[in-house]
Amino acid sequence: MAFRATPGPTPPGPGRGVPSASLPSPQAPRSGPGGVEEEDEEEEEPAEIHLCVLWSSGYLGIAYYDTSDSTIHFMPDAPDHESLKLLQRVLDEVNPQSIVTSAKQDETMTQFLGKLASQEHREPKRPEIILLPSVDFGPEISKQRLLSGNYSFIPDSMTATEKILFLSSIVPFDCVLTTGTLGFIPTPLLTPSQVRALGGLLKFLSRRRVGVELEDQNVGVPILGFKKFVLTHLVSIDQDTYSVLQIFKSESHPSVYKVASGLKEGLSLFGILNRCRSKWGQKLLRLWFTRPTQELRELNSRLDVIQFFLMPQNLDTAQMMHRLLSHIKNVPLILKRMKLSHTKVSDWQVLYKTVYSALGLRDACRSLPQSIQLFQDIAQEFSDDLHHIASLIGKVVDFEESLAESRFTVLPNIDPDIDAKKRRLMGLPSFLTEVAQKELENLDARIPSCSVIYIPLIGFLLSIPRLPFMVEASDFEIEGLDFMFLSEDKLHYRSARTKELDALLGDLHCEIRDQETLLMYQLQCQVLARASVLTRVLDLASRLDVLLALASAARDYGYSRPHYSPRVHGVRIKNGRHPLMELCARTFVPNSTDCGGDHGRVKVITGPNSSGKSIYLKQVGLITFMALVGSFVPAEEAEIGVIDAIFTRIHSCESISLGLSTFMIDLNQVAKAVNNATEQSLVLIDEFGKGTNTVDGLALLAAVLRHWLALGPSCPHIFVATNFLSLVQLQLLPQGPLVQYLTMETCEDGDDLVFFYQLCQGVASASHASYTAAQAGLPDQLIARGKEVSDLIRSGKPIKPVNELLRRNQIENCQALVDKFLKLDLEDPNLDLGIFMSQEVLPAATTIL
Repeated sequence: MAFRATPGPTPPGPGRGVPSASLPSPQAPRSGPGGVEEEDEEEEEPAEIHLCVLWSSGYLGIAYYDTSDSTIHFMPDAPDHESLKLLQRVLDEVNPQSIVTSAKQDETMTQFLGKLASQEHREPKRPEIILLPSVDFGPEISKQRLLSGNYSFIPDSMTATEKILFLSSIVPFDCVLTTGTLGFIPTPLLTPSQVRALGGLLKFLSRRRVGVELEDQNVGVPILGFKKFVLTHLVSIDQDTYSVLQIFKSESHPSVYKVASGLKEGLSLFGILNRCRSKWGQKLLRLWFTRPTQELRELNSRLDVIQFFLMPQNLDTAQMMHRLLSHIKNVPLILKRMKLSHTKVSDWQVLYKTVYSALGLRDACRSLPQSIQLFQDIAQEFSDDLHHIASLIGKVVDFEESLAESRFTVLPNIDPDIDAKKRRLMGLPSFLTEVAQKELENLDARIPSCSVIYIPLIGFLLSIPRLPFMVEASDFEIEGLDFMFLSEDKLHYRSARTKELDALLGDLHCEIRDQETLLMYQLQCQVLARASVLTRVLDLASRLDVLLALASAARDYGYSRPHYSPRVHGVRIKNGRHPLMELCARTFVPNSTDCGGDHGRVKVITGPNSSGKSIYLKQVGLITFMALVGSFVPAEEAEIGVIDAIFTRIHSCESISLGLSTFMIDLNQVAKAVNNATEQSLVLIDEFGKGTNTVDGLALLAAVLRHWLALGPSCPHIFVATNFLSLVQLQLLPQGPLVQYLTMETCEDGDDLVFFYQLCQGVASASHASYTAAQAGLPDQLIARGKEVSDLIRSGKPIKPVNELLRRNQIENCQALVDKFLKLDLEDPNLDLGIFMSQEVLPAATTIL
């Protein structure tokens, strides 16, 4: 007879059996930070942004909550005119799901929100407008709501006074308004609109319970930090410009298995520069692309880091840092789970590797020049709290056993009580085998084997196989045993010995789990108390990740460092290249750019189709844009003056949902530039006016350019590519130093046209449309007829039909007239030859003649 301690069955309850004889193997050597296998990061839910806004006395207060990092962002009070352009810009950039404001609001704000809610075709989807009572935005109640919040980044050991001082260092609770351009009267300390906006936002979050809808009512919305954002010194770029310059380009995923996961980045400037190793680095790079800046100190600090990593002797350091950055994971999501007590085993692994990688970055930066601000910040702000967190996790968490049991377990020698209970649990298999042997001696001889098993929450049970004669429920009764349940042809009983085991050993598994859960909670509190340093790690590491990515692209593509001239308006580029086209073309001809000052503010570029005019316009825009985000640029040299906006009219973004014609879309783009461009703006216009009658389009183009030229030195920097040669031939633009005529150089070789793709002074003599038509594959006879008609129009002569075509039409008309005569029934009494002649014969004869 065999005596076995078999795995426990699944009980008829929610718990699952844990085999007493299948306990974990002895502790294997633990891997270091790089040796712990890590589960793939889970797909996150789409981030939601909820924004609260107040506009009072000409000042705008804005705060929003981002569910992706559980952080509240607030903007210091900023003046905004009645057009609320600043607010519109924030909405375009942040794209909130909901906008919260006071029900008692200024009429201007009411009209603005009403217009926003009525935009049926707004892309992306228009936000939900939520009105709260004005009392929720009161100064005092907003302050109290801020001060009484439960924030994980504030240590519990802080007193109420210390908490107030700590929050006051982040959020200014008071301000003094003095007399200024808006006519304020000197007043005592007032509550800024941003504080009232923060108070209203906190009220909305607690009412809506964003992210914790299914949690208990005592669980609040997790807030992991406050961050300030500003929109000053930013360069204005609209969505059309981002699209036509291919700064971003989303397209469907080519794999049918990943179509549902969303769009991927296509061939775009962001796509070729995005070499970030971390998700948050990619997010920061996209943020920089949406916020190009005029802040020279910030731009030069970015360029300093890129230049440092481009030095050959620093290549190994850059590669080492890139490897470390690949281990920086989604810390805000982990902290959010800790706050909600939803921490997983994989979260501890990810956090462990993240912290150790951050320590590696800190050690590396301490050996780098501290004159570079980023290296100094990482060396100083990656404090010893990181080492404390890593040490705690490494000494407490048993990663291998946690993975094996899919729950949090601790290493030996952490808690003597847990170790003692685990030792008792480890000795159970052999002990239970002995108990099973004794139980079998007292059972019916027909029972071949038995085992004693342990099931959490149920206890110890005697398990025997179901015999053939055990058919009905009454057959399960055995004297001296209490029948419990049947599972997988196994009968489970309680015996006197199993009851003694329950009293002696108790529910070891549950007790161990409870104690380890308590240790996990204490460890979570230690980590959350140092959440601020983890948030700072993410900020600085993502910044380093972006700059390493830009340095890698600059090294591979041969980019150079741009220079900024705060006292100069305009752009000067030597041998610039299109960053995307040069990757697609076999050869690329660079071109220089010099606008502003004595070199003319309006560049009128003519040239044949396909000669490179549009590529040149986009090249100027992209190089300028790259310089304004702090990247190296594809040029030998680049000097960027003060640029406050980039406007384009290059490509018509058609959409049925817009309900607008192509020409109307073109007009809207040009109108935006006319109404908003300043002397510091860059305007790129390509083939404006071709969507309507030639004369009307030419007149509109000339009128727009004359409007800007009339501004004199205040004229924007304008690049216009056009095939309207009459613009020059008829001298529709005033002569002067502001206008410069350029063309794309070509050479005629017999019937062929050779493109040099080189910009030079002058005006094109012809558009060479016939050559382009031939390249497109149109028949030769059509091209020849097109040339003939073009020459007749140019010389003012009448256009006559082609003789061969006229003869063919005459024969067809004569044949049709004969057919009508043959079909005529002359014996028909109703036939009226007069009517037939007037309605059929005479018109046909006139056509033939």
